[in-house]
Amino acid sequence: MSADKNNKKANHLTIWNELKWVPSEKQLAQFIHLQELLKEWNKKTNLTRLVDGDDFWTAQVCDSLLPLHKELQHPELSHKYIDIGSGCGFPGIAIAIAMPNSNITLLDSSSKKTTFLKEVSKEIGLNSRITVVTERAETAGRDPILRSNFDYAIARAVASANVVAEYLVPFLNSTGQALIFKGGWSEAEQQILKKALTELNAKIQRTHEFVLPNNRGIRNIIRISSLNKCPNQYPRSIGKPKKQPLGY
Repeated sequence: MSADKNNKKANHLTIWNELKWVPSEKQLAQFIHLQELLKEWNKKTNLTRLVDGDDFWTAQVCDSLLPLHKELQHPELSHKYIDIGSGCGFPGIAIAIAMPNSNITLLDSSSKKTTFLKEVSKEIGLNSRITVVTERAETAGRDPILRSNFDYAIARAVASANVVAEYLVPFLNSTGQALIFKGGWSEAEQQILKKALTELNAKIQRTHEFVLPNNRGIRNIIRISSLNKCPNQYPRSIGKPKKQPLGY
């Protein structure tokens, strides 16, 4: 086996050990195909710099799935996920590959990115379970087809937690959870988020700190659940959540 193939295998093994989950041959082939398509598309349109080796396997795939390590133990369950600001498909496409009975909506306001997401979903055989929507979160959160319709609403590296909460909570069904992916996380940020969630009829269910393998840093995951129906005035109009964030 060549050194390159050995390295690739080592990258895979490290992250599956971390996740306590091993993909099937089909799932592994889908991840590899996704990486190839990202490399191909990156030549003509700048989607992400994290496409090679450990950049892809740890900083993209593992980072996307680690917060869902408990859900990964029950792949037979059928859930509805929405990934807000999906970009080049993380965490949404990674979740779609790993959770074969779930349906995923990928939301992004950039038509360049949603064109890529649609093409990739089709290429790796996931288009029956993936819906791609080109829209701002503030508009999509008011769409009666999408609002209050998901078991999980997820955002990775989009904005500060109190802003992201206003994007995510309106999508949750009565038992749904919002997952916010953050790098650093402080007590001050937690207090601001708690105040913001009061406005949204939601609460912090728990926070969890993970250490990504291969010295890729710390990842904090904030899980949020609804206490009651999200008030109709949220999310506010385009741009307002960022300009006038809740919680202050």
